[in-house]
Amino acid sequence: MVAVFALGGLLLGCGSGSSSSSSASTASLGCTNGTLDSSTTHVDLEFDGMVRSYEMHVPPSYDGMTPTPLVLNFHGFTSSGLGQQESSNMDATADAEGFLAVYPNGLDQSWNAGLCCGRSATLGVDDVGFTRAVIEDLSARGCIDPSRVYATGMSNGGFFSHRLACEAADVIAAVAPVAGVLALDPATCTPSRPISILHLHGTGDPLVRYDGGGLADSPSVESSIAGWLDRNGCTGEPTVTFQNGSATCETTDDCDGDASVTLCTIEGAGHCWPGQPCRVLGDLGESTTDIDANEAIWRMFSSVRLP
Repeated sequence: MVAVFALGGLLLGCGSGSSSSSSASTASLGCTNGTLDSSTTHVDLEFDGMVRSYEMHVPPSYDGMTPTPLVLNFHGFTSSGLGQQESSNMDATADAEGFLAVYPNGLDQSWNAGLCCGRSATLGVDDVGFTRAVIEDLSARGCIDPSRVYATGMSNGGFFSHRLACEAADVIAAVAPVAGVLALDPATCTPSRPISILHLHGTGDPLVRYDGGGLADSPSVESSIAGWLDRNGCTGEPTVTFQNGSATCETTDDCDGDASVTLCTIEGAGHCWPGQPCRVLGDLGESTTDIDANEAIWRMFSSVRLP
């Protein structure tokens, strides 16, 4: 499977609060009341003068006392939290591995990832601030491990995951974009620390093209990965850490702060979540079963913590 390298350090903490869909109460210092009601699956959250929201899946192992990892999974343009929850099927991995899976909803089904996409980018919506608010809300509601908060996403959500690595590395331990490249001016991407990246992309993606172009005239996957290698101070050549059929992952781990940069290339695969049927509307290519994105993503996340 994909080889990963953990960031050093361990910082446990959690909060407690209501499990209803109203605004969260102030976080306390322990987890004695850190309960989350698994029947609460949709949460409304007021942010920046608007009512925003997210979908939530609580694993059966959650006990309200053990600090629990959190994975934020961002949907693509024109999709939704519920759509991403269904298409990625990450709930099954959350149940098996014991992490909280949360699917935020973008304004008008979009995220402000820089060049992309929709109304959120046009209006300059503060989606990074919204993400921080979601993390704070969840930390107040339940027993969340603040050193183990991660971000992934598909397409526009993948673009946005890159942006979170640039602008929220103080609260996000690692990111794993799927079919989405860095859509910011590279010069403006200045993360507060080296941050581990796992990027999955199909060479047959007609929407966010592997070699660049397509949606928002996106940069190439190669240029995005080169940027992260530079920001993380990585040296040396990448090594193959996973190979199965059309899927090959290459990892560079000689980086500052014990960070790593992994690129998983799936030959011929389209604009789909690897390991799941391609549920995106339109003819956006074929999916693959040669690599399971959820398994690869969690394998990396599970060994990385905030320093």
